[in-house]
Amino acid sequence: MTALLAPDFTEPDALDDALRRDGHAALAPEGLARLTGLAPASFDAWLPSWNRLPPDAHLRDGGRYRRRRHGSFVVRGDAASAEAHRAHWQPVSYNALHGGIERWFEPLEAALAGDAAFTRLLVALGGVCSARKGAQPWYVEAHQFRIDTEGGIGRPTPEGAHRDGVDFVAVILAAREGVKGGESRVFDANGPQGRRFTLTRPWTTLLLDDERVIHETTPIQPAAPGGHRDTLVLTYRAHGFQDPTPSR
Repeated sequence: MTALLAPDFTEPDALDDALRRDGHAALAPEGLARLTGLAPASFDAWLPSWNRLPPDAHLRDGGRYRRRRHGSFVVRGDAASAEAHRAHWQPVSYNALHGGIERWFEPLEAALAGDAAFTRLLVALGGVCSARKGAQPWYVEAHQFRIDTEGGIGRPTPEGAHRDGVDFVAVILAAREGVKGGESRVFDANGPQGRRFTLTRPWTTLLLDDERVIHETTPIQPAAPGGHRDTLVLTYRAHGFQDPTPSR
């Protein structure tokens, strides 16, 4: 069996240097715990909520391999507030497969969205964003995903290599069970440089400067019955949420 290539981990106090230099950085689970000041058990308490994700009704490739929930927040300094439930929208220029449409997903469960540890996670990552681009409010969209292999193949990024149209993206692995594949790939948006690795340990976190890199995750295949890959994806955007251009 081929060994999976692990990411090069960055210490929390070196994140700004890594993001400035490379446009991306990976935190080990222990690094995420230090960054947030949370015990790993605080993250583990969220895991049952992935078992209750509803199907994604907006997959345009006809697949049934993705389940998800969505929530919106604003981080201001040391505080984060939940916003009214809203549609997720991206322009076609960033998401050729699903762009240009308002996608309404079921909201995050209240127990997760209102959890004090979840707020600390949002705020801690907001601090990383502010260290890189200046202190300001950050408009955060939170996406819980489960990609399963019940149909044989699951596609974490059916749109392919892409940017999200935000400032920063955090991809946090929650679980990886009974699957093979799922390699993360990060490419320089303006050059040939790229890195590839596989997130395997729960709460490993990949941070991306969305203006500088494009990213994708390769399909997963079943290695055991019930195979799935669970992630929490947080996008941080300055100056407001991404919305359709108002009609004139």
